[in-house]
Amino acid sequence: MVAHHSPGPLTRLSRRAKSTWATVFAALCAIVLVLAMQSPANALNVSGTSTPVTGNATWFTSLGAPYGGCGLPQDQLDTQNFLALNVFNTPGNYGSFTRPIPASMASIMGMFDNGLNCGRFVQVSVSDYCTGVNDGAQNLPFCRNGSWVADKYSGATMTFVVADSCGDSNAWCRDDPYHVDLAQASLNQFLQNGTPVGDMSPNHWNNRHVSWQFVPAPNYTGDIKIGFIQGAQVWWPAIAVSHLANGIHGVRYLSGGAWQTASMNSDMGDDYIIGPTTAGGSQYQIQVVDASDTVINGGRVYSFSLPASCGSSCGQAYTQAPYTTSTGPGGGTPTPPTTSPTTSTSPSPSPTTSVPPGGCTVTSTITSTWTGGYQLQFTVTNTRTTTIAGWTVRFAFAGAQTIANSWNAVTTQSGAQVTAVNANYNGTIAPGGSTSWGMVVNGTNQPLVNPTCG
Repeated sequence: MVAHHSPGPLTRLSRRAKSTWATVFAALCAIVLVLAMQSPANALNVSGTSTPVTGNATWFTSLGAPYGGCGLPQDQLDTQNFLALNVFNTPGNYGSFTRPIPASMASIMGMFDNGLNCGRFVQVSVSDYCTGVNDGAQNLPFCRNGSWVADKYSGATMTFVVADSCGDSNAWCRDDPYHVDLAQASLNQFLQNGTPVGDMSPNHWNNRHVSWQFVPAPNYTGDIKIGFIQGAQVWWPAIAVSHLANGIHGVRYLSGGAWQTASMNSDMGDDYIIGPTTAGGSQYQIQVVDASDTVINGGRVYSFSLPASCGSSCGQAYTQAPYTTSTGPGGGTPTPPTTSPTTSTSPSPSPTTSVPPGGCTVTSTITSTWTGGYQLQFTVTNTRTTTIAGWTVRFAFAGAQTIANSWNAVTTQSGAQVTAVNANYNGTIAPGGSTSWGMVVNGTNQPLVNPTCG
């Protein structure tokens, strides 16, 4: 599912047969270029550097279908200002190599870093214009028969998100470790003195030099987004994690009471294959590690389930997964999801409390609503003087509502009747303690009928 990335069009000029000396000179230039590029690309640190790197910039029109090289559909990106980084750093070698790049070949690693720089933000500044030929031809210098000059567009800036990879067999993607490939629609949106440049492309572009560095996500708010990718199912729970303040370096998932390290889906750095909390289940808990190799939000745990709309397999490129969060390394008090459908609102809570027939109470609260659905959070509280070793909640919907998905409980529905049983990790509740679980419901919001806990 890795996108076949295509850079901007080549500006190839017809060339007459060269004299022997000209041929030798070109060969020498190629050798010098190869030697100059032999040193590996230096990774920029988490917050960027005071001295950005300089490279050639090309353009491409859009991400592949259904994903770009980072494994996220274009319409799910945080911004439509996106770019690709080089997969390989192999000056003078334009052959095919294995992806992901194995550890034994780490020396050819490009700035894409096997997907580990996916989702990071890059501040790009326009630099020199090439007055010669800058076509990325193999074994030939950049900007041949011309020079690099500053012009009125120099210094214009824009921030992009890393969403794709450049592994093509041209000099841009192989010889220049700091090459970046930019979204074509963004070229004339670069800002200079707060105003879009407007007319830099196509007549004043010619694949320019740019300087760039990694930066934190600008004006970051909210929390991460989680979605199941196309083909995801109970036996292959593949998710895309995005909208981080500083890219993504890993995912941990809770399974059988222990935290496991998720595998990246090939080198698509936004995508990871996780496991369920119980074998064969469809409920998940994860933690996320960012580009600083730190678990985000103090170890926040994200709980969600495989959406019912996926059926036996997710057919859409991306199916968003609403989630709840809890604090600490494996527990805490869940909070309302921050990734509810975008049309949702947050009404004033309307709690409904059960009669306590079995030593526990259950309270339900509406946490968000939208056209055609709503979300409930339930809190189960132990009213006994002894520890509860397991709990069951029962209620009925007042109309034709159906459960879309749920988390932190195993739910079943028969007609209007709903039964929810604790998950294997939250059945034990100390006297006076509580635990929470939730569900997304299809249908009109109505009060629950006779919720009980026992």
